[in-house]
Amino acid sequence: MQVERKGIAVLIGLMLTAMGIWGLLLTPPESSSGYQLVSIQEVPDAAEICLPAQHNSTDANLFASFDKTNENDVLALLRGRSVYAASQDSGQTVEVTRQPVRRLWDTDPSYCSTAFDTRTGKVFLQDLNLWAIRIFDRTTNTPANATRSEPERVIQGKNTELQFNTCMYIDPTNGDIYTVENDVGDSIKVFSQDASGNTAPKRNLKVTHRAHTITVDEAREELFVSVNYPPQVEVYRKTASGNEKPLRVVTGESTRLADVHGIALDEKAKELFVNNWGHISQYNVPGSGRFEEPSITVYPLDAKGDTAPLRVIQGPRTQLDWPGAMFVDPDKGEVYVTNSVGQSILVFGAKDRGDVPPRRVLKGPKTGLSYPASLAVDTKNQELWVSNLGNASATVYPLAANGDAAPLRTIRSAPANKVSLKFGKTQAVTYDTKREEMLVPN
Repeated sequence: MQVERKGIAVLIGLMLTAMGIWGLLLTPPESSSGYQLVSIQEVPDAAEICLPAQHNSTDANLFASFDKTNENDVLALLRGRSVYAASQDSGQTVEVTRQPVRRLWDTDPSYCSTAFDTRTGKVFLQDLNLWAIRIFDRTTNTPANATRSEPERVIQGKNTELQFNTCMYIDPTNGDIYTVENDVGDSIKVFSQDASGNTAPKRNLKVTHRAHTITVDEAREELFVSVNYPPQVEVYRKTASGNEKPLRVVTGESTRLADVHGIALDEKAKELFVNNWGHISQYNVPGSGRFEEPSITVYPLDAKGDTAPLRVIQGPRTQLDWPGAMFVDPDKGEVYVTNSVGQSILVFGAKDRGDVPPRRVLKGPKTGLSYPASLAVDTKNQELWVSNLGNASATVYPLAANGDAAPLRTIRSAPANKVSLKFGKTQAVTYDTKREEMLVPN
């Protein structure tokens, strides 16, 4: 009898527990947000991560030289491989050959980087969308009623191995074109000054995955490379190639590097400038992720290892928001920074520190800036070049431009008022049925 009573008590307890759970599920949330925590699932310590994929020659050679006016050629480039699916009837894998109902794609350039050749007065624009480098004369100015300005020459095609390239550097002595690839290629490629068409690079240096920005200390003949994550700055011989290792690396907790992007050198003051987006984590250490405000950190030019910065520019007054390319003018003592999400160009004093406002801010509807990703300074003509990721253009301003200043000239490679799709290695898509919108991560 006692055993039966215990069994009944357990049964009643289970019923009450179940009723309580259902009551919780059926009770409207009390929080003002309308959301309620209903369960917690613990993630294993050794979580899966996306490791760098091995270089795939088929993917790398997807973009061959093509005629811009031939839509079929462009479609062939963007079509990629076939899609395969298992038949519901036979269970066998078959090739899906049907054509899509419609395509969402961008056939115009998207300029992620710019560089300037001081010897020839040529402007180099890195096309992240169609995997090319387009070269224009500095005097090019697209008329308002023109569809686009055509480049003097284009470096493009499978032999170039250009893919997800994010930065360029032009050798001031011999005109060599350096360009860094940020994704599957993990390399710095060097082309000769007169390279054109589907030409192979004359030198190739393998670098760490997620390398982003490059610059050169010409006096020491050293090549500086920023790496997004793990955040670091690598320094190579300027003429390094193949699998050559860096001379030194700046990395570690004391450096305060955090999702590194732009770098610049002040060879006069012997200083290295680095800007950071502020994302910090160690993928193999649970709970180590955190966000800090974007910053500019400054180091001795010969820094290595876990070196603390000499000074830091950081805080809400700086207006930094996804900073990108930088340039240091040692004579004027100024630092130029592209500020992508801020839709602006910021100019700081080279000796600034802390939460300081910029000396100048180039921003506003008249500027034509649209997600500016890179800049280049023409010291001879005292002009500032900016590449705009959002509208297939490059704009040039007086070096001292401030406020909502109109550009002196604009190189436009798409119709006026173009809004770029800004796709970048799209690998997934989902559909929001409530808002009837497609979401595409890049």
